Amino acid sequence: MAGTPRTLRAMNDRAALDLLLEHGPLSRTRIGKLTGLSKPTASQLLARLEASGLVLATGTTEGRPGPNAQLYEVDPTAAYAAGLDVTPERILAAVADITGRTIGSFELPTPGRRPAQPVVQQVTDALDGAVKAAGLARGDVHRLVIGTPGAFDPGTGRLRYASHLPGWHTPALLGELAAALPMPVEYENDVNLVAVAEQRLGAARGHEDFVLLWNEGGLGAALVLGGRLHRGWTGGAGEVGFLPVPGAPLVRQVRKANSGGYQELAGSQAIPHLARELGMTDIPSGPYAEVAAALVERAATEDTVLNRLLLETYATRLATGLASLVSVLDPELVVLSGASLTAGGDTLRALVQAELEELAASRPRLVVGDVHEHPVLRGALESALAATRDEVFDTSR
Repeated sequence: MAGTPRTLRAMNDRAALDLLLEHGPLSRTRIGKLTGLSKPTASQLLARLEASGLVLATGTTEGRPGPNAQLYEVDPTAAYAAGLDVTPERILAAVADITGRTIGSFELPTPGRRPAQPVVQQVTDALDGAVKAAGLARGDVHRLVIGTPGAFDPGTGRLRYASHLPGWHTPALLGELAAALPMPVEYENDVNLVAVAEQRLGAARGHEDFVLLWNEGGLGAALVLGGRLHRGWTGGAGEVGFLPVPGAPLVRQVRKANSGGYQELAGSQAIPHLARELGMTDIPSGPYAEVAAALVERAATEDTVLNRLLLETYATRLATGLASLVSVLDPELVVLSGASLTAGGDTLRALVQAELEELAASRPRLVVGDVHEHPVLRGALESALAATRDEVFDTSR
């Protein structure tokens, strides 16, 4: 069935806006060629988008034969979105304009087992800090995505799989946050958001079926099947730290222990222990995730017998759990992310790839993640921006 004129106009508008986001400033002629629209139709489209506040004229083409052509770009002030990355130690917040440029950020420390402030206050303080840094007001933000360890159970609204996150487990929390914040709020698992960032901006661009393995504060995975995140019935898909694996003691009552076999075998906290077992004495001090990343980086860059043994043993441990994942899911790609994996670079990746080919019949390609700077927060912003653009760019209303 042919679309109505309004529907067709809205489809053309969205196509033009997406092209402007992808390519930056474009001329009317270039937009016409990329969309297949005639010059008069492209002119009408741009006039319509400019009048609606979605597009603005910005400069002209230079250095080409013929008269300079007017350039157009998406108006960055058309809408704003925000993201939060929550860990037990801090909340990192950022605000982006509709083009995806981060215009304000703020970090709120949250140390201690018992939060000094209620979680709602922490969230609003962190958000307000980023909003203030952006020169905006809270009401200017169209949508907020909050990334946390674990996942909120869609049936009960309670946070699961993250007992180490103090203050976030009360059943009334989501309602209290909704009442305190004037914009739509979505909640997503932190590793899932890293996968969003890698799919939109990084190593998984163009891939519809992939697994992202994350190893930093905890060991987890994100599953993208048919281009969509697979979250599972309770939101717990990808909580592979609880996975029983050969080579590690069988952990029972894993939720109380907040750990499992794969976490004990290959999580960041296992790397300093492994280094000591191998006889290493020059082990740095500090938080275990930072120590693990430092040890892996040194092992990948300094070729000694002990460093090679550390990296090879770690690669075997990682491949042991990955073998179960790829045997069940048969993904096209596996992305290695988180400091304890990316610190090993291509050296660690190649070792894990070789081990995985020995342990699993399925042989996906392994790559190192590209999004290194605050990947959870970047994924939260990308998720919030996608929904905001769908809402703001809908010119059919």
